[in-house]
Order: sequence, then structure tokens, then C-alpha cells
Amino acid sequence: MAKVTLKDIAREVGLSPTAVSLVLNDRPCKISAESRARIKEVARKKRYIPNQIARSLVTQHSQTLGLIVPNIESRFFSSLARALEVACRKRGYLLLITNSDDSSHNDADLVRLLVNRGVDGLFIVVADELRYSAGLKSILEQLPVPYVMVDRFIEGLDCDRVGFNNEQGGYLATSYLLGRGHERIAALINKESNTGRARMAGYERALREHGIEPDPELELHSAYYIDDAFESAKGVLKSDATAVFASSDNIALGLLKLLYAEDLRVPRDYSVVSYDNSAADTLFEPALTSIEQNSRELAVAALELMFARLEEDAESRERSASVTKILRPKVVVKDSVRWL
Repeated sequence: MAKVTLKDIAREVGLSPTAVSLVLNDRPCKISAESRARIKEVARKKRYIPNQIARSLVTQHSQTLGLIVPNIESRFFSSLARALEVACRKRGYLLLITNSDDSSHNDADLVRLLVNRGVDGLFIVVADELRYSAGLKSILEQLPVPYVMVDRFIEGLDCDRVGFNNEQGGYLATSYLLGRGHERIAALINKESNTGRARMAGYERALREHGIEPDPELELHSAYYIDDAFESAKGVLKSDATAVFASSDNIALGLLKLLYAEDLRVPRDYSVVSYDNSAADTLFEPALTSIEQNSRELAVAALELMFARLEEDAESRERSASVTKILRPKVVVKDSVRWL
């Protein structure tokens, strides 16, 4: 069946395609109520679907937004993507979700791809805040559309940003373990990211507040992948740690995989506090006490920044100061920590 066009409807109602377009898009026009009702009835009967591409050429808006995440398999990023997609759809926008595979070069390519596809704005979770490509920074500084950096920030880049207080999160996790009598606390942390370094700073601050000098032997590096964490967690077994701060749910999964392989159990042998609180409890036995970064809260804050920019004209946007929103994480207490 051929697609119904504005011209088909205009021919049947005896009016111009322009008049039909104005009515179907609820735009102001001098057309009688009777003719309006007739146009909408014919459009309904013919099952007319608006051509978004044609509309965007007229309005200069595609009603689409782009999202770039480093690892869509991460439960935190997939939860964030879902929260953003649902909220965008409710506002009449399509969200195009892309995955950079933790590559800054892919970040740059995906920014170009999405802008060339005509998105009205971008949400960007960069792959690497410390070793981003010069090309990516240059592209972002010249973007013709608004963008919001989410969760991870490139320092020195003047833009709208929203994320959680990672230093506070590391502090809360470690303080919770200290409060239950643990003093030898290992940390599985991505030291090659700003988020990981901030979480480690919070971990060290909590230890020092309790009169404990951080031990470099207990600060173990792990990327945000289960297999990396599995290997890094072997250092925990070689230490005298009684508890572990795992700085992401993927890292916690890698740790648990190793512990179970060695017939060790949580919290009997090791107490564990995870980070993100995005992994389903059915994956863990027992359920993990975790630092929650609420993906819905993050999505709402990112959307507020984005739609505030979309409502501005290009000149106003150029003059406006960038906005940074830092959200507060919280401890969600479950069953993975025992009193020592």
C-alpha cells in the first residue's frame, strides 16, 4: 500500500497541502472548524503518518536526541539509557542509543555520526575522562547542537554536566564498613578514571578520619569489567583484608566470581560494599549493600538541562553560562556486611 501524503488528503478535502499541514500540526491558521474536522477525519481514515524528515526540514528540529555510553552491557549504563529513552519518548523525542566500547576515538566518531543524522542534542558519557582524544574535545567545543556530559566529565571543557558525587560515594562505602568494625578494607577501584580516583579519595578520607593510614597494598586497580575484576581480586585473597569496597557492580561481580570459585562466601569470609546498586538482587547471594547512583534521578537532571537548552535560541545558548549539577549518592543497606 502506497504511503498517504499531505497532497492525497488535500485533494480529497479540496484544500491546499499547506492548509492541511497547518491543521494536522495544530498550527495557527484561518481555516473553519468544519474544514479542520474534515481534514482530521480524512487523515484518520487514510491512516496518515506524518513524514518526520520532511517536517524537520521545515522546523529545523528532528525531534531526536543522541546518547553515547561506554559499555551498554553495564547495568548502570543500560538503566540510564532506559530511563532517558522512556522520558524522551514521553516528550515526543526519539533517543538514538550508541555504544563506544570504551574508546575515545569511537566517542568522536559517534558524535560526528549523530550530529550528521540531525539530532537536536546529545547526552555523552565519555569512555575515558583522562585520556580522551584531542579530536573529541575539539569536536565538542564546536558542536552546533547542545550537549550534556553525564556521569563522567572532561576537565576544562566548558559545558553542561550532571553526575553524582563520587568522592562522597567512596567515603560512604568505606565509612559503613568501618562502622561495623572492619579496619583492613581492600578497595577494587579503576584508578585510570576520574570517577575511580574520586571514589578512592573518599575511601582514603574515611580511613584517615578513623586514624587509619591507607595501605597501597589494599588499593587494587580494576577496569569496569567482570574479567578484569576477577584477576584484580586475587590481590584481596593475598591480603589480610576482612572487607572489600568494590567500586562498581561489574567489579563486584568479578570479585564474587573469584570468591565463589575459591569456596569463599559473603559476608562469612569477606564483607562487601558495591557501587551503583543497579544489579538485580537475583544475581547475588546475599544481596549486596551498595552505594546507589539512582539512574532515574540522573536521567531527570540530564533531561532538565537538555530541554532548557532546546528551548533557547542559538544566540541565547551561546551567551548562557554552563550548568553543573552534582547529585548525592546514598548507602542502600542489604545483607553483604557482617559485624566484625
